[in-house]
Amino acid sequence: MIIRSFEVGEEQMPPVGRRSRELTEGELQSPGYKTERALVRALVPMGDPLLRETTPATVRSLKYEDVQNYYNRTFRPDLTTIVIIGDVTPDEARTVVEKYFGAWKASGARPKVVLPPVPGNKPSAVNVPDARSVQDSVELAQELEMNRFSPDYYALQLGNHVLGGGFYATRLYRDLRQQAGYVYSINDSLQAGETRATYSINYGCDPKNVSKARVMIDGELRAMQKYNVTPAELQQAKALLLRQIPLGESSEDALAGGMLGRARIGLPLDEPLRAAERYFNMTADQVREAFAKHIDPASFAQIVRGPAPQ
Repeated sequence: MIIRSFEVGEEQMPPVGRRSRELTEGELQSPGYKTERALVRALVPMGDPLLRETTPATVRSLKYEDVQNYYNRTFRPDLTTIVIIGDVTPDEARTVVEKYFGAWKASGARPKVVLPPVPGNKPSAVNVPDARSVQDSVELAQELEMNRFSPDYYALQLGNHVLGGGFYATRLYRDLRQQAGYVYSINDSLQAGETRATYSINYGCDPKNVSKARVMIDGELRAMQKYNVTPAELQQAKALLLRQIPLGESSEDALAGGMLGRARIGLPLDEPLRAAERYFNMTADQVREAFAKHIDPASFAQIVRGPAPQ
């Protein structure tokens, strides 16, 4: 296969390049993509790497040499982690790895691949119209000034399971769906990595209930900051989290994926066992203090996809 690079008109563009440009152009117009970009812009500061965007123009400007240089610069052994799972001995594994990867060498300076820390976001609200939707999908998100290595990560996760980790048995589902009837679905999430962490709550509802649900969610979060969760809630949340730990390593793929993820950001390989001990010994005071320290409902970015909220 011979690949040549030269400036071409639209009618001369190779089919693969033309398809990539057309797919990119279509994606930029989709409500899903616009929603995702609105959330990123609301959470990170100007100039952040996450704000880089693929456009038809950037796709069209790419040359084969650009792809080749990027590959040579970033696909390298000093950025690679290999996890081997199965009925093999360490010597057998080493023999296979050295056979296929032993001659692989890195050249040039190691590129920076870890996102820099960012400050907390400012509150904002964006509506992304979606003509195909009759209800709204709402995401409330906050960029936290912490990372995966913060001791408060575990307390926030435990509190999340009081709020929404057990579906019908937790506060958000019970109060906003079962009792108030404001939402069709509601979930909360804490995503934390090597340098950043994002807390979010997403729900689906009729346009008339967007603000009503938001008020109730703010109240639920402020209650987490001011009052200890009940002993029954704490026990239930611990049971949910502790059950998830062995389930998360119930297959070879899951075990390998977990080890790979921990190795990539520098967590100890036995992190699940350490986490289980932390969750088991955690107190209601620690949960309340973590929410009071990190979660601020007034700082949420609110992204609504669908009809304009009423």
